Amino acid sequence: MTQYLYPQNLKATANLWLWSLKDFTILGVSLLLSIVVLVQFKWLIPIAVTLCYGFLTIRMDETTILDFIKYAVRYFISTQQYYEWK
Repeated sequence: MTQYLYPQNLKATANLWLWSLKDFTILGVSLLLSIVVLVQFKWLIPIAVTLCYGFLTIRMDETTILDFIKYAVRYFISTQQYYEWK
């Protein structure tokens, strides 16, 4: 008899450690390219940008810091607010 184990939420996104798989792939590729640029040209900017992106995309409770910043910019800057005074 075979027993199968299923996750509780089948619609949840796949995560690897603290990042979604898409963000983890982007981080891996950009970290590799940043290390090559650091070794060849001694530039620290690409690795600093990669580490900032890694920090901003840490996923806790299905939201990231980057998502929160996007929502805040959309609410305060790019979306028109409608107020009705009575």
